Amino acid sequence: MEIKRDLYLNRLINRMHNGFIKVITGIRRSGKSYLMNTIFYNYLISSGVNENHIIMFAFDSAEDLMKIGEDPLKFDNDHANEKVDPKKFLSYINDQIKDKNDYYLLLDEVQNLGAFETVLNGFLRKPNLDVYVTGSNSKFLSKDILTEFEGRGDEIHVLPLSFSEFAAFYNGTTEEAFDEYMIYGGLPAVALMKTDEQKSNYLITQLTNIYLKDIINRYNLQSDRAISDLLDVVASGISSLTNPRKLSDVFASVKQEKISPATVDKYIGHMEEAFILTRVKRYDVKGKRYIETPYKVYFEDVGLRNARLNFRQIEETHIMENLIYNELRYRGYRVDVGAVECRDKDKTGKEIRKWLEIDFIATSGSRKYYIQSAYTIPDNEKYKQETKSFDKVKDSFRKIIIVEKSMKSRRDENGYVTMGVKEFLLNENSLDE
Repeated sequence: MEIKRDLYLNRLINRMHNGFIKVITGIRRSGKSYLMNTIFYNYLISSGVNENHIIMFAFDSAEDLMKIGEDPLKFDNDHANEKVDPKKFLSYINDQIKDKNDYYLLLDEVQNLGAFETVLNGFLRKPNLDVYVTGSNSKFLSKDILTEFEGRGDEIHVLPLSFSEFAAFYNGTTEEAFDEYMIYGGLPAVALMKTDEQKSNYLITQLTNIYLKDIINRYNLQSDRAISDLLDVVASGISSLTNPRKLSDVFASVKQEKISPATVDKYIGHMEEAFILTRVKRYDVKGKRYIETPYKVYFEDVGLRNARLNFRQIEETHIMENLIYNELRYRGYRVDVGAVECRDKDKTGKEIRKWLEIDFIATSGSRKYYIQSAYTIPDNEKYKQETKSFDKVKDSFRKIIIVEKSMKSRRDENGYVTMGVKEFLLNENSLDE
């Protein structure tokens, strides 16, 4: 079954021949290779590009390695540090280029190529080469990989399937699709599996044997125990304000062992670099500055989060907030947690300073949206609580509440919009309706 990923395809199309290396990043198994080698390749063919001018090479393919005279056995698990000879690869590429017309290089698992940074930078000096690369090990997944290309890399970050992508091929109602998505997330392989057992086993295995193993290998960690246990703690507290010291205290309480706040901060950084999760800083709306701590943590895929906890903590309120965050990123917004300082009175009538929270501030160019995630709003008191922070923001940007109940956009007398989460997720223009 073909899974359409039109948004990412259009991002690749818009970057064609821009003079940069197109670097497709994302968590393992998010669909990077499929996007480049199937979806984008098919687009090139359909737009009239001769297949002889599309050079595809996968550095983890025995067949491709043999084309350049490399022995695939050199690159098995017992020789994991072996790299493909760049001279052999460059000789092969040069033989494929027969004329001065445009060629498209689609290179998969490029981190397995020796001196790949130097090779790719060399391609930039050839005006008829348009280069696209993916990679899946922990080095290539690092957020700082673009610096390896001397500022000549253009990143396309691929998230697991959005809900609209997932629902497009799901065999069931929208409600059933949403329930499934909240539990198992959007990794393409999981979405295509038939049984709950397959899905849960796959997610648990991938998280331990692939994602965490990559981090341990990259940073030469002595053991996976501490970072694995910390991931449990973080998974239990998604969408809640936290900081390294608080996580350190929770770790000590839950795991009955100590881990310093500095180590917590370092390990979370490792997990961010592998795109397992993201820290989102608070932004002082009135002061127009970032507040470094506390921050919130969200998972790249909620299925991985739930698998980390053996599917024991399916908390709809927190998971829905994580889904909204990921959807905003999928649409290309820069996302912060909002904080609004205000004055209030305590029970004694004394004036106090307090912070009101806005779950998300989504920004793209001149567009900005303030968004609250509220699983339910049972009464007017709850509604006032959710919109109190909106009342303190004196600008004209749209202010939106997203609830779990299915409903079309509804605007109140203050201009605040309420909409259902499924309507938000399924309609790319929902924030403006």
